[in-house]
Amino acid sequence: MSSSLPPLVQACSGALASASANTISYPLDLVTTKLQTTRSRKARGLRGALAIFHHILRAEGLSGLYDGILTDTASTLLSNFLYFYFYTLLHALVARQRAQDSAPTLSIIRRAVMSPTAPVLLPVPAELAVGFIAGVASRAVSTPLSVITVHLQSDDDDDSQDGESSKSNHAQAPAGLAGVVRSIYATRGLGGFWAGFAPTLPLAFTPALTFLLIQLFRRVRLPHTVRSARAFADGACANALALAALYPLVLAKVRVQAGARDMSTVWRGARAQRGWAGLYDGLGIQILKGFVSQGVTMLVKQRIELAIVSLHMRGR
Repeated sequence: MSSSLPPLVQACSGALASASANTISYPLDLVTTKLQTTRSRKARGLRGALAIFHHILRAEGLSGLYDGILTDTASTLLSNFLYFYFYTLLHALVARQRAQDSAPTLSIIRRAVMSPTAPVLLPVPAELAVGFIAGVASRAVSTPLSVITVHLQSDDDDDSQDGESSKSNHAQAPAGLAGVVRSIYATRGLGGFWAGFAPTLPLAFTPALTFLLIQLFRRVRLPHTVRSARAFADGACANALALAALYPLVLAKVRVQAGARDMSTVWRGARAQRGWAGLYDGLGIQILKGFVSQGVTMLVKQRIELAIVSLHMRGR
């Protein structure tokens, strides 16, 4: 747990911080999605990412780098609010139970919800379990918005590389948010809005592993470290390590949400094209995006919480 503030305060600060980070890193997210879903063999690695970036700027201008940002920010706000709330609440409940609190269960829950709980590092299995449950709960609610965002981001993903075929692809692409929603429902039904949810449930370990690493990093004492810089570095490095460990699942989730049949089909296709390296298409730019996003999230979250504490102390 990142602070001792009540779950609702941490959920609000985490959601606002993640929305701020999403706005800053969104162009990287857009390019990453296009890199992960393109069928062009030319769009690979950093060179492919730069080619996609330049094509968007030439074809659509600066605004093109923010296609789909409204739905993505809504998804980010919702998923992070729920994640931080459930994570902080469950963490506080487990911590109080491990402290052998003899109060009735309802009283423990009430205090966990309303009262500050001192941040403690739970055993690794408990930390991962708490983070996994919180991740599943938040993903279950926010996945439809994530699926819509992926479709908005990847509608023209081959346009930048395939020349003449871009015209026919563009003509077939659903226009706007309403068009994407109708297209998903028409082709996959209501379940299409949760495409890739069940097979990629292990990805709920990503934030769990990230927060576990953040807490472990914070146990390392570094002299002469600026507090805000430390918050950024801890969050960024933890996210990069967690993402690298689970990236083939990330790739499969994005491609399934963009229209691929299932995870095994994605992995077979990736390996057929580039061998084992195909399972890590777009990893570099994804880590860069995660490094910026998670670092900014933890930095802004810390600043919001410090401001809340400061206002509370002044009001006394």
